[in-house]
Amino acid sequence: MFAMTATRKLALAAAVLAASVFVQPIAREAQAASEIAAVVNRTAITSTDVARRAAFLRLQRQKADTKSAREAMVEEILKRQEVARLKMSVSTDDVDKAFERFAAGNKMNPQQMSQILDRAGVGVEHFKNYIAVQMSWPRLVNARYGGARGRMSNQELVTRMMENKEKPVTTEYFLQQVIFVVPSAKRNAILGKRQSEANAARGKFPGCEQSKQFAAGYLDVSVRDLGRVLAPEMPAEWKPLIEKTPANGTTATRVTERGVEFLAICNQRQVSDDLAAEVVFRAEDLGKEQKGGQNPNEKKYLDELRGKAVIEYR
Repeated sequence: MFAMTATRKLALAAAVLAASVFVQPIAREAQAASEIAAVVNRTAITSTDVARRAAFLRLQRQKADTKSAREAMVEEILKRQEVARLKMSVSTDDVDKAFERFAAGNKMNPQQMSQILDRAGVGVEHFKNYIAVQMSWPRLVNARYGGARGRMSNQELVTRMMENKEKPVTTEYFLQQVIFVVPSAKRNAILGKRQSEANAARGKFPGCEQSKQFAAGYLDVSVRDLGRVLAPEMPAEWKPLIEKTPANGTTATRVTERGVEFLAICNQRQVSDDLAAEVVFRAEDLGKEQKGGQNPNEKKYLDELRGKAVIEYR
């Protein structure tokens, strides 16, 4: 369940963007007539896609020939397809907010950032697609492998606890997820209304024991029991909202791909059992690997997807 924000590579791309675009020539390749460059599981990658990725790689000071750009797009499509299959994509709202942060980090507003991306031959849509994959992919890796190293053996766990001298303490939450569903076909028309409904409903939430009856009083509202969730496992997008919420309260709402959601904290307490210790240790290990820009499970997962895929180069 643990998720993280965009990777270090994405942050680097944003940091380099403003400084490099003014000295790089505008990418003319993206203006050329588009042809099919590759097909990944029936998803076409066009020459325009490749040209835009080459322009983006140049902004990152990376190798930017056609072959490298095409391979980068093949990897992105494989990840995108797996994210879609498992329905674990970040929302459009999350991507838009990330884009705004990148612009602000480079002392620009989103419109200025868009103009620079267009001038560079990258384009806003291409960059946002990249953001979405970079934000969503770590969710899949961590869900698949349970953190940086997977489950610890009893011996590993005992050794780590002896090294730390004290068993780690973390917060245990019991959560419910309340979703005001917004069908994709009606998203633009009713999203604002549904968000207002969800915000108003938070003040009337009767508690987790009566949540199902509460949901029945609204149109297209579902409640999911998330059960026990330890603080290090908390999805990054929910963590700050949960930390601000008292026990038995509800978080602020978030717009997601499903609609408008909030979490109800049914109970919370400090725990120091073996499972909690393992989760804390795995989170620490994952943080160390991410600081180094390495997570071997990402490559393992991607290699598996590539091995099963039908990839045709044109």
